[in-house]
Amino acid sequence: MNIRLLLSFVMMLISLSAFSASNAQVEEANALARRLSGRLAEKVEFKQGKVKGVDYFTLKNEGDKVCIIANNANSMAVGLNRYLKKYCHTTVSWYADVAVDLPAELPAVVQGETVEARVPQRFFLNYCTFGYTMPFFDWKDWERVIDWMALNGVNMPLAITGQESVWYNVWTALGMTDEQVRSYFTGPVYLPWHRMANIDAWCGPLPKEWLDGQVVLQQKILARERALNMRPVLPAFAGHVPRMLTTLYPNADIKKLDAWDEFEAPYQTYFLNSEDPLYAKIQRLFLEEQTRLFGTDHIYGIDLFNEMEAPSYDCDYIARLSKHVYSSLKAVDKKAEWLQMGWFLYYQRNKWTPEVTKAMLSAVPQGKMTMLDYFCERMEVWRLRDKFFNQPYIWCYLGNFGGNGVMQGNVNESGERLETALKEGGANLKGIGSTLEGFDVQQFPFEYIFDKAWNYGATDAEVVKMVADCHADRPDENMRQAWDIIYHQVLTAPATTFRGTAANGFPYYKKLAKRSRAFADMKALNEAWHLLLKQPSANADAAKIDLIWTGRELLGNLFGYEKTEFDSAYVVADTVKMHEKALMMRSLLHDLDMLNAQHPFCTVDKWIEQARDWGEAPEVKDYYEMNARRLITTWGGDLNDYAIRNYSGIIANYQAPRWDIYIEEAFRSVRTGTPFRDKERTEATHRFELAFAEKHGEEFPKYPGVELLSLSRALASKYAAELQAWLSK
Repeated sequence: MNIRLLLSFVMMLISLSAFSASNAQVEEANALARRLSGRLAEKVEFKQGKVKGVDYFTLKNEGDKVCIIANNANSMAVGLNRYLKKYCHTTVSWYADVAVDLPAELPAVVQGETVEARVPQRFFLNYCTFGYTMPFFDWKDWERVIDWMALNGVNMPLAITGQESVWYNVWTALGMTDEQVRSYFTGPVYLPWHRMANIDAWCGPLPKEWLDGQVVLQQKILARERALNMRPVLPAFAGHVPRMLTTLYPNADIKKLDAWDEFEAPYQTYFLNSEDPLYAKIQRLFLEEQTRLFGTDHIYGIDLFNEMEAPSYDCDYIARLSKHVYSSLKAVDKKAEWLQMGWFLYYQRNKWTPEVTKAMLSAVPQGKMTMLDYFCERMEVWRLRDKFFNQPYIWCYLGNFGGNGVMQGNVNESGERLETALKEGGANLKGIGSTLEGFDVQQFPFEYIFDKAWNYGATDAEVVKMVADCHADRPDENMRQAWDIIYHQVLTAPATTFRGTAANGFPYYKKLAKRSRAFADMKALNEAWHLLLKQPSANADAAKIDLIWTGRELLGNLFGYEKTEFDSAYVVADTVKMHEKALMMRSLLHDLDMLNAQHPFCTVDKWIEQARDWGEAPEVKDYYEMNARRLITTWGGDLNDYAIRNYSGIIANYQAPRWDIYIEEAFRSVRTGTPFRDKERTEATHRFELAFAEKHGEEFPKYPGVELLSLSRALASKYAAELQAWLSK
């Protein structure tokens, strides 16, 4: 074969390979569209465009087709989402059970556009999300979440499912027994805090069937994420080891860490110094086994001392520790990169001074350690720590703690902060992300942040108009006005922990729970709610969520006013007013429970059903349900109510009985002329809470089918006078 023929043959192979890769990208985008809607897949045509230095998509008409041209399947998905939101007035839920609502006739694109990404990396998820939202997700649930991530341009998801099986194989190889390893793990919903080295063993041991099932699930998750041009962030060894290793390896440099949030022994954790030879051995065992099961994308999440005290904050010690951690990665994977969440730089900022932080980051080669600036809506660490000393970083919006379903998140201000960061944050600002702890039901704040990763250049007015039209499923002036108020006047405070409405808060004597007081502008919210009630219909899922989200926030905090009035009547022994206010409190709790019952993801039934479905034997189903109940009620340690939910079933069967105990003690006190027995009442409440957390198979309230818009209007009318009295104070 002469050289000319050989070169032609090689070029043909290259062209065929490129064509095959192009077809694969297009097919992945087509498959995503088909999963959303068969009609949508028929209307949209995907094409792979030229590869540029940035991600991009072009949206235009070609004949009767909507054509989306992009550099890869991930960008094609973003272009598809642009079409859905801008032209079809629809938003795709991150919940698999919610169908995509499309117009009867899919519209053409009015004006073509080409949009480029402003940053190369778009990160999503948080260790905690795997506990507060996704511990019992099956493949159907994950499939929609991954599609939602692709539609919103996420290309760097945290992917930590199934790692316990890897650890199981590592720890047994090092001499631990099956029972010892599974007892070291926490229960399923608490695994995030085990993975972050906060607690061991709590609500364990972990069933072997759980380990096996999660491996299969993770393999599906990773295959789909990689197919959609995502680079999943897998875990690596950070130093957290079982206590048993102190016996098996008595000469190893292992220290017991301080108790986290009042979890004393036997739930405290142990840390192996990265300078100890055993560290590198464990790292190799883990990475090789993980790669065998799950492959690798060469980027690893390693999070040191999350809400835990380091053995020392000496700069030399921290630098050595950091250097050895990275060296242990590189020894196994020469392409290894370290991704470190920056929560500790906010949460423990007094200990992690600029000097200590620099020691940690500078010990790793430039570009090999990416920092997540974790909670930028409240504190941008890049400003305080010299732009992370030139290591790459990702600006992140947290937005939710514990899956608390309240109206929170300073959305507009966060957008302004992000715009400033993109201008002033330095060339090492490489991405935008969200580190939400739980999904809640309202996804707008997170979609808003991911939209900022693309050069749409939208004004505030355009943002409000688009979200309102998508939620109403059509242009609706009342919805637009309501969302203008929500955007500018209600979503103004950063997320905080232990957040619920006054109805969700623990019943404290003569005061409201600190974090259950109204944070949003309730007068503005009242106006927005009444505008939402003027819709001619609320058929779209997003419109239903808006009604529940705003209604429960308003009525839940009205409960605080009624409770304060009850306490005032108690002080003067006005039993007539006490009965009136007790009736109002109980009525609000009943109606809040009924309001939430109108959406499946606002009910505890869905949460518990997902938990029980993961089990095979009845006793395993009960075990998973116990885990699910504990997390959203008592939690453990001093975290009672941290993950409290505005769920139908929880309100009626958990929160209402807590308030009944409070109300009955107040009446007993007045009736007998004796002091309020707050200690005894608190102890009785905690006994009830623990009993609820241990139950299984309980029936939750069911309500006759009602039309949500009519129900919301009826509730607004029912409480109009009370709302006016409260809001006028």
